[in-house]
Amino acid sequence: MESINISMSNSAPGADPSPAPHPAMSIDKLFPALLECFGIILCGYAAGRANIITSTQAKGLGNFVSRFALPALLFKNMVLLDFGNVIWPFLWSILVAKLSVFFIVCVLTLLVTSKDTRFSKAGLFSIFATQSNDFALGYPIVEALYRNTHPEYLQYIYLVAPVSLMVLNPIGFAFCEVQKRRGEHVQHQSKLYVVGVVLLQVLRNPIVFMVVVGIASHFLLGQKIPPFMEEFVDGLANSFGGAALFYLGLTMVGQLRKLTKSTVVALILLITAKLLMMPLICRGMVEVLDSGNISSLNHSSLSNYAFLYGVFPTAPSVAIYAAHYNMELQVVTSGMVISTFLSAPIMYVSAWLLTIPWMDPKPLASALQNISFNISIVSLFALVWCVAVKIMSKKFCRLPHMFTVNLFVAQLGVCIGMIAWNFVVVKDNFIGQVFTFTLLYGSLYSTYIWPGLIAMSLYLLKRNEHLTVQPGIIMIIGWGVPMFAISILLMAGEKMQDTIDSAFFFGTSQIFCTSVVLCVGIVVAGLSLMLLSRGAQEYHILEQETANSTAEDLRADNSVQAGCTIEQPSIEDDIRPECQGCQCSSASVQSMDNMIINNSVKDTSSTQKGQCGRCCDSSHCLLVEEEEKWQSADKQIARHVLLCLLLTVSLLAGFISFGIFGLDKHLIILPFKKRLANLRQAFGQEAAIQSDVSEEIRLTCNQFLKYHKEQCVQDIVHKKRCGKRSIAETFLGSEMVQWLQTVGLASDQGEALLYGSRLLEGGVIHHITHNYGFLDDTLHYRFTENMANH
Repeated sequence: MESINISMSNSAPGADPSPAPHPAMSIDKLFPALLECFGIILCGYAAGRANIITSTQAKGLGNFVSRFALPALLFKNMVLLDFGNVIWPFLWSILVAKLSVFFIVCVLTLLVTSKDTRFSKAGLFSIFATQSNDFALGYPIVEALYRNTHPEYLQYIYLVAPVSLMVLNPIGFAFCEVQKRRGEHVQHQSKLYVVGVVLLQVLRNPIVFMVVVGIASHFLLGQKIPPFMEEFVDGLANSFGGAALFYLGLTMVGQLRKLTKSTVVALILLITAKLLMMPLICRGMVEVLDSGNISSLNHSSLSNYAFLYGVFPTAPSVAIYAAHYNMELQVVTSGMVISTFLSAPIMYVSAWLLTIPWMDPKPLASALQNISFNISIVSLFALVWCVAVKIMSKKFCRLPHMFTVNLFVAQLGVCIGMIAWNFVVVKDNFIGQVFTFTLLYGSLYSTYIWPGLIAMSLYLLKRNEHLTVQPGIIMIIGWGVPMFAISILLMAGEKMQDTIDSAFFFGTSQIFCTSVVLCVGIVVAGLSLMLLSRGAQEYHILEQETANSTAEDLRADNSVQAGCTIEQPSIEDDIRPECQGCQCSSASVQSMDNMIINNSVKDTSSTQKGQCGRCCDSSHCLLVEEEEKWQSADKQIARHVLLCLLLTVSLLAGFISFGIFGLDKHLIILPFKKRLANLRQAFGQEAAIQSDVSEEIRLTCNQFLKYHKEQCVQDIVHKKRCGKRSIAETFLGSEMVQWLQTVGLASDQGEALLYGSRLLEGGVIHHITHNYGFLDDTLHYRFTENMANH
């Protein structure tokens, strides 16, 4: 992206400098700070995603950050804090703003939620909306923006956060304790006991404890840390920044999997409260309560700082609170991840917009044009990739993917229109400008409408499994409404002179038309998502019953998996008669009775020996075809809901679409792993796997074979048909992951995946086609035949 050089308005010599003040923020240092912070977060996420660090191991890092590094950081800054340089009205403004948001969220939650979960939701949601990630993510941003202009602003981070922990969080904890005791049917619990439990929990918090100790030491030590402990405290305090951001990335792994349809409305409201309502109320409170500030420039700077402070995302500790009380964990964890990643563009755009009063208008318009042009080029390639993924995965002809492709096409039109506008606007060609404007804003209005239509289709699919409305009608609405709005605008609007910004090409009429179309899209999306989540509890129970019946059908002996919701019309008729089995059939099936205890195969006489090669093939094996049907029939409901949610609050639509759908698991990631496995097999590494494995893998395999394999076979291995006259004894990767956690061989999903990968590397288990590693998915695995007599 081209560098943006925005000149500042300078006053003439001898004139009053007040009309052209210098900006209070070092905006040029914000992007490097964001890159540093989110780069470390992504490193942590990658480490957790690749199981380099499991969630259990991450807890150790989290304990170090929360019990050693952060308390040391707070102690150091409380001792060195200069209370004489604190603008107390500003501090009270932030605290009143937090209290207001806490009260609003709490009251609304109590009014709209059911009695069964009313108090727990009120407590946790209020904490979610008010407790910011001040130290790990907020402090580096404030330091980058204000170190050179207002270094005293940094100390407010250390003043506001502890007060919030000691004042607001105990109220939320009290609500959670009340809900907990109601759930345990303890009706006569003393209120004094609840207060005591909450106070004890607050006092046991090492952050609160070290704040109190730090404030006391501030007066006792004369605002100076003793030399003999200065280096020790500095070492612990300086270790906080990178470790906390890395741990934040680790905590994000797998959280979006917990996003369900029942949490959509709560997520929308919480993210709105945290990232939109909180900054606006913070800024408003500073404007009102700090009105007596002598310097208008300092007052404006403080109000801008308050706005940016309100945008800081939710702290990871809120997820710890939810896990401690075992309440609303899905909403809190998913909301934490989404708010963290949304906060980056919001902070950058907000800080940049807040410096507009100090910028010259013409260079600003040119800079905005260049930014839009560069973003459009990058988004164009990302969206072409997304469309190609949908076509290659053959999902474009199924619902709701069909509508998602239309959204991608509309976003492509916006990118092409913006790129063309950059060249057409400099030429005096009104016809060309009108055609380019029609393409640009017709596509842009479609991107406003399609998220609402996608959300509506998800709701209709949830109700009836099939759309009661013809997809063609929805497509006509998705493209017809924007074209109708553009037609009215072209007929009624009046072209503005001397403007290069497409957003003001037709002036006030265009602003009004854009606002109406955007509001319609948001209303349709909001109502559809609310209806989608309405009655989600009953729908979730129905899904569980369906899943249970599917599992029972999958475990039925000698029967095709008819319980699956995927249609399997006449699969057996499509199997070539010359191949009725797979590796798991033939002689392998007959040797199963030597490997499985108390679960011998009874129908081996019907199995044809020697009819298959070494690996199952999708053209031969019913189990492989079943896996492919599972993969291709995935509606990706959670991804579509997330897409609708994010597109209502973000302008970077192309990047969001690529992030959600660009790296399709079954088309991109798993085939890539399959190719690596094939290359490994081609080089002959698989044949020598037993001699190449590490000692740790060897010990794990021996331990499993000696102590756990028999029980595992009895619990999760089942006979399944893989051909007309052949059966196989297999288990799903997801079943193995769950079993490893149930019997205590793994404490979480990450450790279960590591354990299963060691068994696969050690040759104890393998996928039926040998083309996949061990995954927590609906993939079929079996025990290796030569491990039977190990």
